[in-house]
Amino acid sequence: MKNKLAKLGILVFLFSCSSTKQISKNTQQILKDNNTFLITEISTDKTYGLSPKNPVEVGGAKDSEDPLNERRYLNSLTGPNGESISYYRAGSCCPVKSKNGFMGSAMLDNYRVTWENSKDTVSIYINMYDSGELKAPFGFGLKK
Repeated sequence: MKNKLAKLGILVFLFSCSSTKQISKNTQQILKDNNTFLITEISTDKTYGLSPKNPVEVGGAKDSEDPLNERRYLNSLTGPNGESISYYRAGSCCPVKSKNGFMGSAMLDNYRVTWENSKDTVSIYINMYDSGELKAPFGFGLKK
């Protein structure tokens, strides 16, 4: 019996070491690497992430990965033609209901995003308290 458990333990260890993808503590999100989420879909909803009424839900507050998850999300995006983006946090805004926030409420973070030859800077609204399916906002691309 001990021999079978030892073999099972070795197999679990080997499979966990051979994986190239890591799973974040938040089970809805898969990591491409420690600084980037693996996102495979672009939203067809033109308000997703671009409106405070429909923010990107990266989660992480429970696991103390909240700002890191925001950066992981943004690091997975490109401009519409694959351009590298740059971003900065413009501040918090827009109170939303959240079961994971303080007393049922949370604030969104507003990031300003741009890329080479873009005509404007785009605001992306991110909720770091709640988790949802991650997609790129309409008009953005995804890192390969």
